[in-house]
Amino acid sequence: MSKTLTRMDLSEAVFREVGLSRNESAALVESVLAHVSDALIGGETVKISSFGTFSVRAKSERVGRNPKTGDEAPIPARRVLTFRPSHLMKDRVADGNKA
Repeated sequence: MSKTLTRMDLSEAVFREVGLSRNESAALVESVLAHVSDALIGGETVKISSFGTFSVRAKSERVGRNPKTGDEAPIPARRVLTFRPSHLMKDRVADGNKA
């Protein structure tokens, strides 16, 4: 069974490890997430050393197909969020699989 890491988990970790109050920890986590979101919305790339890179990519309009019916339908142009993990993160995850 897998667990999901939440904002509350992150703020609790900041509270335990940094020593800020619970409210200050929650505000810090919210502030960091807001800065990352705002940068991505503005088209910037967000690179977190030893973790990975978040970026927004523009996908052009294309024709897709409904797999059930085979009907073609246009898929509109859109922006998508991508994440590319660092080599260190890939190695850490791979090492976790061995345990």
